[in-house]
Amino acid sequence: MDSSTKLLFGPDWDLEEWTASDDRVRGGSSVSNLSPIADGILFHGNLDIETLGGAGFASQRTVGGDKRWDLSAHDGIELHILSSDHKRYTFCLTDEIAPRRPDGREQSALVWEFDFCTRETESIVRVPWKEMKPTYRGKPVEGARPLDVSQIKRFRIMARSFFGDQQGTFTLGIRSIALFRDSYHDNPNVTQETMCYDNEKAGHADKQVQDNQKWSFLACCFS
Repeated sequence: MDSSTKLLFGPDWDLEEWTASDDRVRGGSSVSNLSPIADGILFHGNLDIETLGGAGFASQRTVGGDKRWDLSAHDGIELHILSSDHKRYTFCLTDEIAPRRPDGREQSALVWEFDFCTRETESIVRVPWKEMKPTYRGKPVEGARPLDVSQIKRFRIMARSFFGDQQGTFTLGIRSIALFRDSYHDNPNVTQETMCYDNEKAGHADKQVQDNQKWSFLACCFS
């Protein structure tokens, strides 16, 4: 890691800072876990698509709503991926935590997302702020306000089925989550293969946009 990056999480992870947020709260059967490994953590579990009729999600998010991260001095997030099953994952940021409902569940709020494609070998995924897309209950929001990177309240790593496109077990090794100051477009050490927008996956990304529009009922995932 060079001087243009700043660690947020890892490589020595405090797993008490993270908690599962899976589709089980909506009646689903998916499950996620974070487990320590030699060089970081393993995000792993199982995506079930039968219970919710093709949908499914499993995620790990930071706990609480009182902490605030000021990320405004940087240009985006850097994920240091150790290993992967070559599936698609989603990185999410939230700059507000909505009040809880009378039943104790959090209400939905705007969430900014970035879907990325992983490789089987170690790689770096850089997520510029401008590439994160606003959503509400999983649906893209046109004309949304900008993400306030000086008031980040929650981080999330998610695996989801994309309505049957992915299912079963998943594994993603992560060394760290960090901030970076330079754009990935200008960094020769970061390849476009780590992004979901490269030529190989362009057609897949178009389908992904259509799939995202079907996620309106998964409110709890994005709270």
